[in-house]
Amino acid sequence: MLTAKSDLHAALKKYFGFSKFKGLQEGVVESILSGNHTFVIMPTGGGKSLCYQLPALMQEGTAIVVSPLIALMKNQVDAIRGVSDEEGVAHVLNSSLNKTEVKRVKEDIVNGVTKLLYVAPESLTKEENVEFLRSVKISFMAIDEAHCISEWGHDFRPEYRNLRHIIGRIGDNIPIIGLTATATPKVQEDIIKNLGIGGAKTFKASFNRPNLYYEVRPKTKNVDADIIRFVKQHEGKSGIVYCLSRKRVEELAQVLQVNGIKAVPYHAGLDAKSRSNHQDMFLMEDIDVVVATIAFGMGIDKPDVRFVIHHDIPKSIESYYQETGRAGRDGGEGHCLAYYTYKDIEKLEKFMSGKPVAEQEIGQALLQEVVAFAETSISRRKFILHYFGEEFDNETGEGGDMDDNVRHPKKKHEAKEEVKLLLETINKTNEKYKSKDLVNVIVGKENALINSHKTNEQSFFGKGKDKDNKYWMALLRQVLVAGYLRKDIETYGVIKLHDSGRSFIDKPVSFMMTEDHIFEGEQEDGSIITAAKGGGAVADEVLMGMLKDLRKKNAKKLGVPPFVIFQDPSLEDMSLKYPITVEELGNVHGVGDGKAKKYGKDFVNLIANYVEENDIIRPDDMVVKSTGSNSSLKLYIIQNIDRKLPLDDIASSKGMSMEDFIKEMEVIVYSGTKLNIDYWLHDILDEDQQEEIHDYFMESETDDIDDAIEEFDGDYDDEELRLFRIKFISEVAN
Repeated sequence: MLTAKSDLHAALKKYFGFSKFKGLQEGVVESILSGNHTFVIMPTGGGKSLCYQLPALMQEGTAIVVSPLIALMKNQVDAIRGVSDEEGVAHVLNSSLNKTEVKRVKEDIVNGVTKLLYVAPESLTKEENVEFLRSVKISFMAIDEAHCISEWGHDFRPEYRNLRHIIGRIGDNIPIIGLTATATPKVQEDIIKNLGIGGAKTFKASFNRPNLYYEVRPKTKNVDADIIRFVKQHEGKSGIVYCLSRKRVEELAQVLQVNGIKAVPYHAGLDAKSRSNHQDMFLMEDIDVVVATIAFGMGIDKPDVRFVIHHDIPKSIESYYQETGRAGRDGGEGHCLAYYTYKDIEKLEKFMSGKPVAEQEIGQALLQEVVAFAETSISRRKFILHYFGEEFDNETGEGGDMDDNVRHPKKKHEAKEEVKLLLETINKTNEKYKSKDLVNVIVGKENALINSHKTNEQSFFGKGKDKDNKYWMALLRQVLVAGYLRKDIETYGVIKLHDSGRSFIDKPVSFMMTEDHIFEGEQEDGSIITAAKGGGAVADEVLMGMLKDLRKKNAKKLGVPPFVIFQDPSLEDMSLKYPITVEELGNVHGVGDGKAKKYGKDFVNLIANYVEENDIIRPDDMVVKSTGSNSSLKLYIIQNIDRKLPLDDIASSKGMSMEDFIKEMEVIVYSGTKLNIDYWLHDILDEDQQEEIHDYFMESETDDIDDAIEEFDGDYDDEELRLFRIKFISEVAN
């Protein structure tokens, strides 16, 4: 059914009140009205739903919209009912309806009232629904969130795989429309193949969101304080903070509330009423910040979200793109801030370990892209666009300076020879290794796979061992984005040469490599790096040195090891927050009121003088108030230890493992409260043993347990030493 342009614009004005289409919408609508199979790749906020809603309202029959999210369906149905006089113009058909409601839906379809029917893929597998839909006129089928079809999509749903078969049973010549907001070239292929729409007209909008600023900061112990500071700098603006676990969502929402920020939690564990209540508060601007698991935001269309923070790094670039895409939908500013530590990646890998091998392989490949995105020092915008198969044009591309790497560029150096070595190694190993193994070949590190191919016996094995793994990994990523290489998805990320890569081997050209961020770990000299330059909060090194000297002096005076007074993390926190009263000191990491009163006076005097002499503007918001949520647990532990109850009983009564319970006791004693666990220690260590360990800690420079285990050559285990350390700190420090 072809429609004149004037009719199209009249319908757009009539139903949606818009006088013109946005982006690719007009072409998509025309394609659907002409009865073509159509495939639409349009980033979040591009007006995807209008593409199928308008043609459905203009045509005879009912359009079926398959969507995986019940909340999203409900929102869309309400929106469509808002633009029509007929209540029955749009319906949901899913398991939440009772018999009377299902009957009404079917009557409205038969009577030609319903133009859009939203269904979950599961509802389509029900025999009675298929039978019914065969008997009525279907205008077309729209598959929303079509990336759910592909195993390589970040949100794979097995029930989506069956859709082609079901559509065939409902009718032979039904036009199919696939729509997705994020799809890599591989996922696009998968969708077209699985829906059987080979000849589909494809519309692909740009993935570039020029108004979004991308930033990655290292995730340190002070991440909560950093988030509070960031949110307070954006006071009165709306934002979303994403966390991976429900527990973290609850904790962080509380910390924000206690620090005077209007925030609520949102996750699947809340009851439906609280969820919708919190969602409404956010939409109505009664609160500024939602702390959420990724369950949130799917059905939310708030145009003026000004920042999206990732407390935990997501599982894939797609997830990251989709979640950051909730910022700045109105074209205004959007700040996307992610906190990164490799530890979080290891956690995500652990979660995958129980899954089928193929799924693990895919998950690993997607995770490695996230690592590359976080650690890279090239333009993050270029990196994202390259991932989605799009080139960023420096001349005409908008938003080119909107990321931390471009604004704070890292040093560059000539790496022509290294690129040549990298490409030659790929060529000589017949393009059969993934990134990690390829780098191992270059630095000469053997493993079972490399040895099985006898690569370790080749003359080029270890040819680049003058540089470390991190260097080669960084170079490899930059050479990929430069287009000399590609990752072969079918083989889960094996690195292949592009033609341009082959010609580079014959005729090398200049290649300026940007140095990667180092996010954490140890420097050559053993000093800990707390953060990458240009990133989050970094302790004041000068003050840190002064505090260490003072600690040493006071420890000598009192005849105790320095760690007894304050541990290193506490000093780091002091040189970040500049507390100048004993009361403020009580809010520093690992320092309770008791400890602050006992040892703190000299320290706050030193900091106060330092602040005055150096004209330091103290971050008053940095004295982060804690939620006190653990205070009841602390009290419970202290009272039960006073009653001399067995430690394992106290732990199990709170559902804690012994390890977690010991951690809680450590927090209590390191904050300055005494715990007398002699009654328990006497059963596991005799007097001589206790004396031996006591003398060790008294003489030692550090309270590190691994050092103690090494010193005693394994005579004592981790638990025994940690328990004795609790006694030691209680008696000597508190």
